[in-house]
Amino acid sequence: MRPEAPPVTAVPPERKSRWSRRHAATAGLAVATLVAAVLTVSSAASAADAVISQGKPATASSTENATFPASAAVDGNAGTRWASAFSDPQWIQVDLGATANVTQITLNWEAAYGRSFQIQTSADASAWTNIYSTTTGTGGTQVLPVTGSGRYVRLYGTARATGYGYSLFEFQVHGTFGGGPTNPPAGCGTTNAAQGKPATASSLQGAGFPASAAVDGNTGTRWSSAASDPQWIRVDLGSTQSICQVVLQWEAAYGRAFQIQTSTNDSTWTTVYSTTTGTGGTQTINVNASGRYLRVYGTARATAYGYSLWELRIYTGTGTNPTDPPPTGDPVEPTDPRNPNLGANTFVFDPSTPTSTIQSRLNTIFTQQERNQFGPERYAVLFKPGNYTADVNLGFFTQVAGLGMSPDDVNLNGHVRAEAFWFGGNATQNFWRAAENLSVTLPAGVTVERWAVSQAAPYRRMHLRGGGNQIQLWNGGDGWSSGGFMADTKIDGMVVSGSQQQWYSRNSEFGSWSGSVWNMVFQGVAGAPPNHFPNPSHTVIANTPTVREKPFLYVDGSGEYRVFVPALRANSSGTTWFNKTPAGSSLSLSTFFIVRPGTPVATINLALAQGKNLLFTPGVHHVSQPIQVNRANTVILGLGLATIQADNGSVGMRIADVDGVKVGGIMFEAGATNSPVLMEVGPAGSSADHAANPVSLHDVFFRIGGPGVGRATNTLTVNSDDVIGDHMWLWRADHGDGVGWTVNTADTGLTVNGDDVTMYGLFVEHFQKYQTIWNGERGRTYFYQNEFPYEMPNQASWMNGSTRGYAAYKVNDAVNEHFAIGLGSYCVFTLDESVVAERSFEVPTKAGVRFQNMVTVSLGGAGTINRIINNSGGTARAGVEIQYLNNYP
Repeated sequence: MRPEAPPVTAVPPERKSRWSRRHAATAGLAVATLVAAVLTVSSAASAADAVISQGKPATASSTENATFPASAAVDGNAGTRWASAFSDPQWIQVDLGATANVTQITLNWEAAYGRSFQIQTSADASAWTNIYSTTTGTGGTQVLPVTGSGRYVRLYGTARATGYGYSLFEFQVHGTFGGGPTNPPAGCGTTNAAQGKPATASSLQGAGFPASAAVDGNTGTRWSSAASDPQWIRVDLGSTQSICQVVLQWEAAYGRAFQIQTSTNDSTWTTVYSTTTGTGGTQTINVNASGRYLRVYGTARATAYGYSLWELRIYTGTGTNPTDPPPTGDPVEPTDPRNPNLGANTFVFDPSTPTSTIQSRLNTIFTQQERNQFGPERYAVLFKPGNYTADVNLGFFTQVAGLGMSPDDVNLNGHVRAEAFWFGGNATQNFWRAAENLSVTLPAGVTVERWAVSQAAPYRRMHLRGGGNQIQLWNGGDGWSSGGFMADTKIDGMVVSGSQQQWYSRNSEFGSWSGSVWNMVFQGVAGAPPNHFPNPSHTVIANTPTVREKPFLYVDGSGEYRVFVPALRANSSGTTWFNKTPAGSSLSLSTFFIVRPGTPVATINLALAQGKNLLFTPGVHHVSQPIQVNRANTVILGLGLATIQADNGSVGMRIADVDGVKVGGIMFEAGATNSPVLMEVGPAGSSADHAANPVSLHDVFFRIGGPGVGRATNTLTVNSDDVIGDHMWLWRADHGDGVGWTVNTADTGLTVNGDDVTMYGLFVEHFQKYQTIWNGERGRTYFYQNEFPYEMPNQASWMNGSTRGYAAYKVNDAVNEHFAIGLGSYCVFTLDESVVAERSFEVPTKAGVRFQNMVTVSLGGAGTINRIINNSGGTARAGVEIQYLNNYP
């Protein structure tokens, strides 16, 4: 907070002076532009179909004033115009009077143009289909070839290019009247690529309705599914094809809500078309996609019967496929809170599901994910309230979670475990998995559960039953593990840390704890060991000053999916739920837009602009412009460690300087083109006071390199005040693909510019300059784990001026108050062991800046950390690898 800074109020310009300020200065240019535009339009129109919109009824979301009506954009007069209010989104639509084939749109913009917009068609002015989408509008005169049909055509603007509204001299629709489907895209073939190809389906109504009947070229035979949701039919084209059109010839039992999806491997699916307003009959759908496999994935039937297709035809041709396919169907698909489409890689079980079915699915996922650190596959396995028998062995990028209001609402008789046998018992690479909101009863005669993990593997809101049982945080006899997190969890028995090198436990209840290596921190934990540092290295903090637990998905007693948002707590200890009623609020899933892989970022931002929260389904979500969060109290959750990859040098997500945004269960991935930052909380210069309702980040992870080349100058920048970080790992990859000193380049992990920011369980590793830079006042960090970069070629390549290397944690010299406790910093310089890090912590020496319980380690003696903090503390090097310091100053 910055209470001494008075609020700055922007005074809006007076409307009456708009022309005198802006237009008078450009009147001559506007006239010249209009003349050129008329010539351009005339030339383009001569080669296109006729303008069919002129003089037709037009309406708009708003007008700047009565001088700029919607009708002015379709009057054929380039001297009149429609202009909207100064906000997003806005739209203008024209009623053509009858269904038309639309082939071209001409937009003659005034200076206030749209940067991001869609062109949409509709049969009823209710359900809209996108036929064009851009985030890089140019203004001027835009001639847009399109393919679509409808009675109504609208321009839907989501991001203005100026501080004014949207303003069009002319909105011209070109096309022809006449029913029937539109022509296929240019280059699209006329041979049905699906005919005679292998087809499979999720179910059959009976043996007389096989999947093959939908691809046999015979319109007298059909596939028909069981009468339940979801259902799918899949075709194997035999090789990867460019797909340009899909034709669905429905029997009377058709799909109201369905997606068309493609895949190259029959495992990871990309949605290329989505609708919740399917019409039945014959639907001709133009797409721009590629894949060997295509499936129609139905989520809501239009009748009480199943899904039934006479024919599924697929046409292929040449062309390129966009990174983000243009959205189709509704611009923002509504969510049915009783039957949500949580994506193809989310599996929801209820107590009626056969145990063998559950275990088979778990085994299949684990077999694929046990070693799959860097693949694109992501999975979520969810259990509705009830009792189950299951052995849940979690591999990479797999989340298991209960759907109850309390962990005890879902009980698994068996295990929820993480093992390291794949890596010879060494759990130092057991990353990216999660167990949440479940209780576990071990099998009879078994007393040990194993959670052998390192970073980014939260064990959150869990209950391990049985006072005689224990949970081991290592592989139980071999290998190391290196850093973990536990919160809002009850362990009836003992927690055994074994070879676990560092661990952070917050707001939990343990029967007891055994073990210590370098840095074990307990905060607000009942059953923690006595405070002692070092040897044993137990840092015990009685309470957690200000925290909010991670929001979570659950199913209420009526069967509705909802998200519970826990309340902010002050000076807390113990769990939120055991023998307590959790405080907080509940949101229907209908308030969420469900983001599946392939959803364009423009659609995501449109959903946010409409006041929606976001739920990301398992998978990698590519964005080529920032996800922009402007609304206070927005909730953004990921399932299955959903990943947002910033492509083309974009920023992954930006959050405005607003109250109460919650982000949980998301990983941000850098693309090959350098991004300035992957996530920004608050714009530069943010100063609003959010103490009563802070932004909070829960299980938010970052990765630069590993699957391939990734680059980012900064990783996470926090500009807003009062932000809470609740378990974060910022990682520049030291192994995998696309890894090297000049390959996956990244300067800094975390930069904090806001005041009163608090971090609980902060892990930052391998960045090439400062790992963490703290510029804001009154910052607090409870538990910090760091490794310096491994692979600098020599000392000369890693110098900060005349200083050897960069500190792991830098507090700006101008800061007067800062507190950090339970900090570990380690080195292993793999290419040149003579490299020296001058110090791990670099801070101003002031009474208000306090650091407690620090450790530095030279792993295997490979490299040197000369001092712990400033010029204090011993040297960690070969022969004396571990150094401790209790207090500074």
